[in-house]
Amino acid sequence: MIDQLTIDRIVDAAQIVDVVSDFVTLRKRGVNYVGLCPFHDDKTPSFYVSPAKGLCKCFACGKGGNVVHFVMEHEQMSYPDALRYLAKRYGIEIKERELSTEEKQLQSQRESLFVVNGFARDYFRDILKNHVDGQSIGMAYWRGRGFRDDIIEKFQIGYSTDHHEGLAKAAIQKGYKAEFLLKTGLCYETEDHRLRDRFWGRAIFPVHTLSGKVVAFGGRVLSEATKGVKAKYVNSPESEIYHKSNELYGIYFAKQAIVKQDRCYLVEGYTDVISMHQAGVENVVASSGTALTTGQIKLIHRFSNNITLLYDGDAAGIHASLRGVDMLLEEGMNIKVCLLPDGEDPDSFARKHNASELQEFIRSHETDFIRFKTNLLLDEVGRDPIKRAELIKELVQSIAVIPEAIMRDVYIKECAQLLHLEDKLLVSEVAKRREAEANKPLPKPVASPAASQPALDVPSQTPGENGEQAEAYVSYIPKEGREGETFYKYERLILQMVLRYGNAMLPDVTGERENPISVIEYVDFELKEDELAFYNPVHRRILSEAVAHLSDAHFVPERYFTAHPDSDVSRLSTDLVSDRYQLSRYHGKYQKIETDEERLNELIPRLLIDYKYAIVCEELKHLGTALLDPAVAHDDERCNTLMKRYNELRGVQSLMAKRLGDRVVLPS
Repeated sequence: MIDQLTIDRIVDAAQIVDVVSDFVTLRKRGVNYVGLCPFHDDKTPSFYVSPAKGLCKCFACGKGGNVVHFVMEHEQMSYPDALRYLAKRYGIEIKERELSTEEKQLQSQRESLFVVNGFARDYFRDILKNHVDGQSIGMAYWRGRGFRDDIIEKFQIGYSTDHHEGLAKAAIQKGYKAEFLLKTGLCYETEDHRLRDRFWGRAIFPVHTLSGKVVAFGGRVLSEATKGVKAKYVNSPESEIYHKSNELYGIYFAKQAIVKQDRCYLVEGYTDVISMHQAGVENVVASSGTALTTGQIKLIHRFSNNITLLYDGDAAGIHASLRGVDMLLEEGMNIKVCLLPDGEDPDSFARKHNASELQEFIRSHETDFIRFKTNLLLDEVGRDPIKRAELIKELVQSIAVIPEAIMRDVYIKECAQLLHLEDKLLVSEVAKRREAEANKPLPKPVASPAASQPALDVPSQTPGENGEQAEAYVSYIPKEGREGETFYKYERLILQMVLRYGNAMLPDVTGERENPISVIEYVDFELKEDELAFYNPVHRRILSEAVAHLSDAHFVPERYFTAHPDSDVSRLSTDLVSDRYQLSRYHGKYQKIETDEERLNELIPRLLIDYKYAIVCEELKHLGTALLDPAVAHDDERCNTLMKRYNELRGVQSLMAKRLGDRVVLPS
């Protein structure tokens, strides 16, 4: 764990223009610098770097942030790794928490496994290039399939001879322990306690982590060398460093292309990935023949929301394309399916086409998943009404797992059109399925006028910095699609003031306080007084941590949160503090933020009362809708709970209306 003082030193030392210039050609334009954005296909310079603010931003794709964010995004690194990268560049010693003896042993063991895998990769590559069997069997096989030497080198493909103990003996002679050869799965032990190579007589595919370390291997049988061997592919077993459900073949080589293209192509096998790279399409990864897992989906989702499944055109390929779709949908991915011509797989098809031809075929043949699945299943069920009903259930199940309400609605309309059904029937079925999945009683109201529905994606207790617990908060307002509401805009404006002026002191003009109070304390007090909390969980976390650290020496909110180890927190904070003019036209009365510090005593209370009133009105609207639900009307306990909360909120709304004076009119 990197301590905060070291983080501050790194951020202070790292010059954003210097770092960005390592990857982007920048030209000075006024006080800023500009260049082509590295995160999308930029035709005209739209990537701006501000040395004064220490920030960068693309005004086309929106990517940007501080120097740490840039390194994270460009090099696809974690926050700690990006800090280490910058520390190394600027010669700063990293001070991290001292590991326990047990932690050191585990870390040492993990590193040993990676070292052994690295040796094995180099051993297999050397055999392929320099051994007589590697040339006559391994290299001849790859060249016979049309693979270029540069592609073989890029993917670090190797070869293992048909000698059953070749790797084992070479490793032992080099001083590597048998323990680690067994733990990595490179070797296995026979009954007479001899080491045997797992991958003898096979072409070798190293599997890389995101950072490029070799975590496992796949081996493909070559019939000339291994006659009689039944398993075409052999893969490394699970180990302390390899969990196949969390790895994707080719992700190390594809990650930057996925970000740049904002799309990932998913195929099944090693050679599918390699052939597509050779054809010029690099944003492609493989599940290596296993069923798609949640861990693999999350890995893809780090780089893009968009995924296209590429499968063989035969029946097996068609049905394979349906596996894992619901998991992709549940993760919020935008999914398309592209089936290749009969008799073709991504490997064979890519070897016959160049990049533009391949991409054009995918663009013209990929189909949105709902249309694909509906048409496929309709062809199978024919006119059988029972099977047709089952088809509808399958589609409803897929649509119901989609987290975003707008996307669900779009899919429902398209599905209804394809099936010649009324929208309201599918809406009802999807609602039932989602309610059944939730299967939880409405929670009793907590001390918050915006109390609750499980739809808000926050736990009952949110851990804060240094282990403290952020206050629980739940809301009847749906979590999806409310960012355009008035209350949400006020919430961001308030948080922006907390970040920029959180330590500033507000004098008491009401006579109710003996001493001045900081902006952070005032915002926290005002929300708690009316039993409110920010709607967005990241906003809540920032305010909670700001309150917790307010008394810390040298605590500066803007600095602390823009360098926060949680990327969600740091990116949001950077975005908010970089916009100096967001409040310039607030209610037509306020000027630039540079002058707002002089009027904080006027601006902060006005923002808070406007926010409170807007969010209470929104809560009342959704409570009113809930009370009209027949399921609630027939449940006395739930109905009474909602009515009690509704009446409480009406009382709060009346008080707020009085504080707002004649600026608002209460709804009847």
